[in-house]
Amino acid sequence: MESYSLKEIQVHIKQTEYRPKDKQASFLKLVEEVGELSEAIRKDSRMTETKSIKGTIEEELYDVLYYVLVLANQYGIDMEEAMRLKEEIKQQKMAKRKVEDERKKLEDSST
Repeated sequence: MESYSLKEIQVHIKQTEYRPKDKQASFLKLVEEVGELSEAIRKDSRMTETKSIKGTIEEELYDVLYYVLVLANQYGIDMEEAMRLKEEIKQQKMAKRKVEDERKKLEDSST
């Protein structure tokens, strides 16, 4: 089975399902898919148990990702770039939290 980058999936979706004016419909579809994911999680429906992807957490996670990428395309957002930028912010927060945790440990040990 081939592996695809997020960018390749986003480009493929744009080539097959690009309706820039249907943002609200795409968002509602995303909400619907999140609901289906919730049901699959509640049932703990996994592909390894059913031998089919239909109605599983795996299927619903893909569907959620699919509509996230549809919306990203409709808004002209490169999700790989958005992920890179968000990861930078997350790393900065983690580094700051680590420094704060170390400072607190030093203060606690000195009292």
